[in-house]
Amino acid sequence: MYDVVIIGAGVTGCAVARYLARYEVNACVLERGSDVCTGTSKANSAIVHAGYDAENGSLMAKYNVEGSLMMEPLSKELDFAYDRCGSLVVCLSEEDLPKLWDLYRNGVANGVEDLRVIGRTELKDLEPNVSDNAVAALWAPTGAIVCPFGLTIALAENAYTNGVEFRLNTEVLEVRRTENGYVIETNQGTVEAKAVVNAAGVYADVIHNMVSEEKMTIVPRKGEYMLLDHAAEGYVRHTVFQLPGKFGKGVLVSPTVHGNVIVGPTALDIEDKEGVNTTAAGLQDVTEKSGLAMKDIPLRQVITSFAGLRAHEARHEFILGECADAPGFFDCAGIESPGLSSAPAIGLHMSDLIAEKLGLSRNEDFKGERKGILDAKTLSPEERNELIKREPAYGQIICRCESVSEGEILDAIRRPLGARDLDAVKRRVRAGMGRCQAGFCSPRVIEILARELNVPESEITKTGGGSKYIVGTAKDRI
Repeated sequence: MYDVVIIGAGVTGCAVARYLARYEVNACVLERGSDVCTGTSKANSAIVHAGYDAENGSLMAKYNVEGSLMMEPLSKELDFAYDRCGSLVVCLSEEDLPKLWDLYRNGVANGVEDLRVIGRTELKDLEPNVSDNAVAALWAPTGAIVCPFGLTIALAENAYTNGVEFRLNTEVLEVRRTENGYVIETNQGTVEAKAVVNAAGVYADVIHNMVSEEKMTIVPRKGEYMLLDHAAEGYVRHTVFQLPGKFGKGVLVSPTVHGNVIVGPTALDIEDKEGVNTTAAGLQDVTEKSGLAMKDIPLRQVITSFAGLRAHEARHEFILGECADAPGFFDCAGIESPGLSSAPAIGLHMSDLIAEKLGLSRNEDFKGERKGILDAKTLSPEERNELIKREPAYGQIICRCESVSEGEILDAIRRPLGARDLDAVKRRVRAGMGRCQAGFCSPRVIEILARELNVPESEITKTGGGSKYIVGTAKDRI
């Protein structure tokens, strides 16, 4: 029997696992996907919100501000990409200025540091491509951007190396309460635990409703995005939001930590918890609204579009803590924006609650640091030459668009919780994330995965399950 089973290996589940590892605990994370970060956490705006938007006094406000303050030191401990570039909320009409000041006052009440309302002249200096209609903006220098894959994987790896078990490709089918805790039936067999953490994203209501009479409903809220090529780098310097006003809610335009530009999202409530398809109408909406706050967006540089789902609960509030009628069952539900920003604070809070409930003692051997995958592009020519002399695989470029070497791919496969499919490699080292969207590098990555995992190339998948690339050979069909 485990002390704790965490359902879901998204950013929240992995944060709980990482901070729980600070205690002497026998813990396991169950994830139905073939890798961590395959659900809600993999498709979002990648923003670390400053914390001015959430309603004062709410859990969203509390954990957003705390999580934002934790993120930069955590990025140094766990070695993931983070950039405190700052954010702007652009006001497009004089009549909406009172709303901008309301947002400022809410942010100050939430404890956000260094907030200022700035005029058009200073705004234009910060963002030369801002709309000619912009009259003012809320400037939040503590706003930041992060890699959601990098953050989630870093949390998971650190939890794993500190003793937390991860079971991938393991879908929870049923949760039952017993005298000693909970029995969890999965497609890979049965596990038992004294306590359960429900971090199942858009399926958190399904898991919660298995054990509680107080029913929960999570609505999948689809957001569609467009991603621009590196050629657009520098177009926007900060995360630019639009103040909801007479022009509607708008969408954001932001740099990414990898040198792209992201535009979106839409917000549409749907029924399908797997509905991550993009639509012509959604992308047209992004195109039209993105141009309200920023002018001349280089949308000809779009290299891909994607959609993600937010786990929306009707009260628009995080649901955190022990379930009233299910002792030992802890919900982390309704984790939508600012969920990514709040993840470290939620992980810390929930782990302490669980430790108190179970009477766990501190793990004196906990190691809080983790070294990420080397990005060879960041080395000087001399350093890179020395590296290639020691390890020739770093001299073999596999992904030309993102300049990813075989050495980096090998590290992605061989490290703790290593990659087992193409998307897992992509999330770790960006092979396939560039302009050609894996058109050239996929065969080489398949070859490397098959060799390293000692399986036929026909067994390598895009993202687990039946998503195989190779279904036969031309020779066999002659």
